[in-house]
Amino acid sequence: MPLAVAALVSGLVACAKLPSPLPLPAKPEGGSLHLAPKAFKDIPGWKADDQSQVLAAFIRSCEKIETLPPKNRLGPNKKFRRVRDWLPVCTDARLIRPGNETEAQYFFESRFTAYQASNNGASRGLFTGYYEPELRGAWQPDPTFRYPVYARPKDLISIDLGPFRPELSGEPLAGRIEGGKFVPYPARADINDGVLKGRQLELLWVDSAVDLFFLHIQGSGQVVFPDGSRTRVGFAGKNGHRYTPIGRELAAIGAIPARRLSLETIQQWLAANPIAGKEIMERNKSYIFFRLLDGPGPIGSQGVVLIPGRSLAVDKKFIPLGVPVFLVTTQPGKTDKPLRRLVVAQDTGGAIKGPVRG
Repeated sequence: MPLAVAALVSGLVACAKLPSPLPLPAKPEGGSLHLAPKAFKDIPGWKADDQSQVLAAFIRSCEKIETLPPKNRLGPNKKFRRVRDWLPVCTDARLIRPGNETEAQYFFESRFTAYQASNNGASRGLFTGYYEPELRGAWQPDPTFRYPVYARPKDLISIDLGPFRPELSGEPLAGRIEGGKFVPYPARADINDGVLKGRQLELLWVDSAVDLFFLHIQGSGQVVFPDGSRTRVGFAGKNGHRYTPIGRELAAIGAIPARRLSLETIQQWLAANPIAGKEIMERNKSYIFFRLLDGPGPIGSQGVVLIPGRSLAVDKKFIPLGVPVFLVTTQPGKTDKPLRRLVVAQDTGGAIKGPVRG
């Protein structure tokens, strides 16, 4: 089943299987993106999709692309062209009448070229769903609401190594300065044990360590307060440690058979085994910091509000943010129902690694 990614004079098509939303990365995590031209008429589901539904998402990405230096390459592969090449396409996108399917399809077919995407020749990849979780919380801690949602610490430093070594672009480091040296930031277990207490970083408190853990995986969510009011929290930074999928850890110790792994079975096991669950969750040393959001959301890594069903998280080491991507896969869960639609790369994720992964 192919996945297609369309970029300016460039697009990608690759095979995908979309299971239930699991924090499981594709293997291998590295790889190399290969592109082969693909005619739009040969992309399964292209003609049946209503591309007018994705124009709003694409225009939001255009607003970010238009702020970049015109001479910059949009992505590591030269087929993604330079920012200046995207500017007239973004201008034309705004001329399409909202909801006009014919105009939208002609726009993408006339402004873009599609390419089949593969990872070292392998065109199958892993595609999972993600969502905006809803947690129960309070502005002040008490015996019920005792798990803090932390803001980004001021001493957390993120470094993009691209300007130093171009081949390391897209692999940012995070840490802090200690004794004149750049050192790793505390891991999840250290933060859970209170290393950040007393620094006034608590935004609010929630009632479930498991729900908070999955908030970290999703990167954004809503918190509902006892009076019915709510607030949205969004990604503000991470501690820089490598993401470890706990589903793989649970399968490795025999807690849940690999064939039964799902969001629901993982949550159930963690709730039923709080002590062992804490240790399992802390095997994922990656830790996410948040900020309070006003207005619509959630907001992706590109800094735009995500559109349900039309925004995609990618590994920007291979696919730049803002690129239209046509997916040819199946609906989440144990189903063969096709999922074929145009989306836009607007987000990233700790588990999203590799050329054919979303």
